[in-house]
Order: sequence, then C-alpha cells, then structure tokens
Amino acid sequence: MPAWVYATIPWVALPVILLWRSRGTVRLDAYRARAQGTGMDPLVSVVVPARNEARNIERCLRSLMATNWRNVEILVVDDHSTDGTGRIARRVAAGDPRVHVLDAPPLPGGWFGKQWACHTAVQRARGDYLLFTDADTAHHPDALPLALGAMDSRGADLLSIAGRQVLGGFWERLLMPQMFVFILSRYGNTEAMSRSPRPVDKIANGQFFLVKRAFYMKAGGHDAVRGSVAEDLRLAQEVCRAGGRVHFVDGRDHLRTWMYSGLAEVWRGWGKNVYAGGRDALTLGPVGHALLRLAFPVPSLFSLTPAVIGLLAAAGVFGPAVLWWALTCYLVNVVFWALVTWDFGAPAWHALLYPVGSAVLAALFATAAWRGDRVEWKGRTYRSLPAAGS
Repeated sequence: MPAWVYATIPWVALPVILLWRSRGTVRLDAYRARAQGTGMDPLVSVVVPARNEARNIERCLRSLMATNWRNVEILVVDDHSTDGTGRIARRVAAGDPRVHVLDAPPLPGGWFGKQWACHTAVQRARGDYLLFTDADTAHHPDALPLALGAMDSRGADLLSIAGRQVLGGFWERLLMPQMFVFILSRYGNTEAMSRSPRPVDKIANGQFFLVKRAFYMKAGGHDAVRGSVAEDLRLAQEVCRAGGRVHFVDGRDHLRTWMYSGLAEVWRGWGKNVYAGGRDALTLGPVGHALLRLAFPVPSLFSLTPAVIGLLAAAGVFGPAVLWWALTCYLVNVVFWALVTWDFGAPAWHALLYPVGSAVLAALFATAAWRGDRVEWKGRTYRSLPAAGS
C-alpha cells in the first residue's frame, strides 16, 4: 500500500472521531414543559444585560414577553449604552408590569461590564430561578417552560441550552461552524458534559443560562467570576464546585442567536474570549498556559495542511503521490464540513472553502493567544483572570 495512504489516516480519522463523539446529544424538546397552575409555580427572573444592543434588544425583549411561562419578571440592564438601547427597551416594555429596565451603576474596578450588569439585576430580582440571557437572542414561547421541565426531569440545578446561530453572511457561515466544532471537540456531546462530575468539564452558554437562585448564591454569583471573560463557563464550574448539578442540552429549535455579523465582528467577538475560555476549560498550570499560547493555532493549522500541500503539489513542488494524498484528505474534510455546515443551517457548498476558514481561525487564535489576558470589548479594556487551578 502506498505511503500516502497511511499518511491520510490522521486527517480521515479526526472527522470520524468528532462525528462519533457528537452522538448522544439530547434535545430540549425531548422533555415535557413544566406544568403550571398548581399554585406552586416558581417565579423566574430573566436578566438581560445590554450594552449598545440597539439592533437586537427589541427582538429579544418581545420574544421574552411572549413566553408561555406566566410567573416571570424580566430585568433589562442598560450597561451605559451610547446607541439608545435603554430608550428602545423602555419603549417596548411600556405597559408591561413584568418588565423593568435598569441603568447599571458605574463600573467598579476589577469587574467586567456584563457581570456587573447581571449582578445589578440580581439585587432586584425576586425569583427562585434566574435566567441569564443575551440581548442578541430570540426565545421560543415554550423555551422557558421546557427548560424548567428538563431541569425537573434531569434533577439539574443549572441548565444551559445551545441555540441555533443565525448566520446571515458569508463569513459567519464559513467561520462559525468551525469555531463551534473547535469548542465541542473539547467536550463531545451534551451528555458527556452533563455526566462529568469534574468542574473543569462543565460548560454553559450565556445565551440561555437557567439556574436555581440558591445554587447561584452558593457559588458566589457573578461576583465570583467578576474578572473572567468566559463568565458563563466559569460560573457553571463554580456551581458544580458548590455541589450543583450542571446540565447542558441542545435547544436549537427554541433559541436563536444573532451573535456576530461580518468578519470584523466575528474577529473581535471570538478574539476576546476564545483563548481565555480555552484556558479555563483545561487544567494546565503555569507551564501549560505558556505552552497553550504557542499551541493554540495548531488545530486550525492541522486542518489547513492538506490544502497547502495540495497547492504546492499542483504547482509541481511535490510529486503525484503527494497530490493524491492532499486531494483525498481535502475531500474527506469537505464531506465532514458539509455535514456540519448543513447542520448549522448554512449552504453546504461553504465546505469547499473550509481551508480559508481554517486559515482565518489560525490567525485569530494566534492573535488571541498572543494578546493573552488583555481583552477589548465595546469600548472597554479588561484583564481576564484565569480560573483557580486551571
């Protein structure tokens, strides 16, 4: 058997392994909505931190106001926006006594703006359950009743759901599926995350983060993660460390997110948290952190290698055997990325250009790792602190 056949094994095996590990993911609609009208329906406090979200806040707020869970209060925190976010929120909320629009107090030193906004809302919140969500989301009316039912069924103290990313443009369709596969390659499927007893194996999605208030307080709330850019992941770890049961399910039919629009937003958005989140998802120590900064772009470079070598072979730098090797690896990966892209609701033909996405992400990862703890987001500069013991 030619040597190039053996050389294809890593690039063929990895997509197969990733698909295999994704088996067993559980959907939110597998559960029954929590019953209402018993006189014991818990109050759910929904917290929406919002900084310069004028293009999203009305859609988010109207979707939350349409929830089928009747015992709810909605607290929107305007985090010193300069684009009229608070004004829009107050207009939409007018006449609905369930909705309260708050102004965040001045940001204290050592706090990220999002955490401070959430902390501010919790001081006013009256619910036994807290749902933290982002302003760029839209919620199905049954999302909250189903999530409460899933918490009951699973015995969870914190339940987070992964929604569907709305990918409007070319760069989102090309890069977002690759980014989420990169993240999920660390965790596998939702049940692997949920079953693990280790805090470091926990992950949560800040776009839908439903937690019992008692465990939120026991974990130290947002105060405990005030200096962490990946606050959702870190808070899930703290709830687990406090003895809470942290679960994760797929809720793509009940939650949509307009996360980023265009290459610049994708670059800035993921660039602020991908390195810190990756660091906090691993137990490394100081030496490991230093090595991670060097190795962070490697997965994307690995994915890119067959395309680069194939182009060189086509130009005559390498012989026909290398060209066949590169073509085989490329086609296998095109099939894999076509399946992923289709699952994300984007045209499968974007998979043909997966090497372009890999190259962009390799540059993004290298930049994020080089920047390290320094984070810039929405006009503010922070230093993201690593999790204790990470």
